[in-house]
Amino acid sequence: MADKRTALVAGATGLVGGHVVEKLLASPRYDEVIVVTRRKLALSDPKLRQIVGPLDEMEAALAGVKADDVFCALGTTIKVAGSQAAFRKVDHDYVVAFARAAKMAGAARFLIVTAVGASAASKIFYSRVKGETENDVAAMGFDALHIFRPGLLLGARGERRAAESMMMRISPLLNPLMLGPASVYKSIDASVVAAAMVAAAGGEVRGRQVHVYDGMVKLAG
Repeated sequence: MADKRTALVAGATGLVGGHVVEKLLASPRYDEVIVVTRRKLALSDPKLRQIVGPLDEMEAALAGVKADDVFCALGTTIKVAGSQAAFRKVDHDYVVAFARAAKMAGAARFLIVTAVGASAASKIFYSRVKGETENDVAAMGFDALHIFRPGLLLGARGERRAAESMMMRISPLLNPLMLGPASVYKSIDASVVAAAMVAAAGGEVRGRQVHVYDGMVKLAG
């Protein structure tokens, strides 16, 4: 392919991000996949370039990097982060800093995972932060911004989340009951979200696009 591209990924050690990296490495569309991460991935591939360091220094670490399509799967929970302030630092501040670095890298497309219910007007802190993050990234003016809002993510995590583990066991029984507007809350496998992100990056749609359950499943094929 004459127009092979460079992908840049943050959150590659997470549930969705790990699948994104695997799919990008397997895609003939990309001849280089750059990951910025706090710890080195246990992967070896001639297309893979790893930039390892603290997320606080992400913008400096990415200075001079060039990328076409940028994938952001950074995220945590308030419980794992330890406080609302620490959660906001990861899910808002680091994401916005990564988006700034992506803009400096010349990226045309920015693809980000947030969460169902994300809204800057939400009374729920978690959802409000996600919505504010979406808006702040959108303000940077990427040619295309793809926002993916999954419900409960299914898949094997490196960290233990007891409540989510329980929900993962019962969610297959609940999904068929979620019809119409409620379908956005269906649980979804992280690999499907990742496949949808990579597929969306291959399209020519411009502007701000929001993808929920049905749209992600369709994109993933």
